[in-house]
Amino acid sequence: MAVDILGYKGKRVVVMGCFSGTGEACARALVGLGAEVHGADIKPSPVSLSSFTEVDLKSPDSIAAGIASIGGKVDALFNVSGLPQTFPGEDVVTVNFLGIRAWTEGWLPHLNSGAAIVTVSSLAGMGYLGRQPLVREFMGFTDFAEARQWYLDHAAEAGDPYTLSKEAINTWTQISATELIGRDIRINCTMPSPIDTPMLGEFRKIAGDAVLGAFAKAKGRYSTAEEQALPLILLNSGAARFISGVCLPVDAGLAGGLATGVLDMQKMIAEATAP
Repeated sequence: MAVDILGYKGKRVVVMGCFSGTGEACARALVGLGAEVHGADIKPSPVSLSSFTEVDLKSPDSIAAGIASIGGKVDALFNVSGLPQTFPGEDVVTVNFLGIRAWTEGWLPHLNSGAAIVTVSSLAGMGYLGRQPLVREFMGFTDFAEARQWYLDHAAEAGDPYTLSKEAINTWTQISATELIGRDIRINCTMPSPIDTPMLGEFRKIAGDAVLGAFAKAKGRYSTAEEQALPLILLNSGAARFISGVCLPVDAGLAGGLATGVLDMQKMIAEATAP
């Protein structure tokens, strides 16, 4: 008899961002693995879930109400929501970091021993260690209005709101891992390269085809939603029970190539734009 190394059968899990893309793929796969899947998003999911709750990550009240509505104990939390840079910067940092952090921290009293949390970050945040003073200053705000105002006041210094939000996710993940492991709760994140989902069109408006094409060069294509969902499921599973505080690139080797100098992003962009 095959051994179920993932161990999701009968587990109660929550997927934030289940409407489309990676979140939808994640929820669908978890249902197939026998989990009791509760979804949350601003729009209903096409997946047949145990429950769906509408939650707006820009609103602390909506976040608290969503947690109360789902209720009960939870074994795994999947944070797969996010906004691209085509939205106002203060909304991007709110949904992508402040809202995700508040949603996660609101669930902490409801997590069973041995529970796990995973969040989708991005390769855009891979420079987080070099910007710690700025990122930590932003992270110091827990009040949404104050944090949004900080971003507006520091937009020139902070730069791209999507990048800042993902740098904050990476930093928060690694800080939280040391705090949560004593409660037998793990937390990780993934850093995807561009994904072939509806959001890709929004990124194309900002970055252009050349930059996106460079990110896709390693594999010759963009990743699929399922290829990003499965690592999330692995990280929150029993198979990863000794893994915490990891920011995992899911990018066909791109981050490693850039970090070691084997790949040169500027050269890749130039090649992508060559006739």
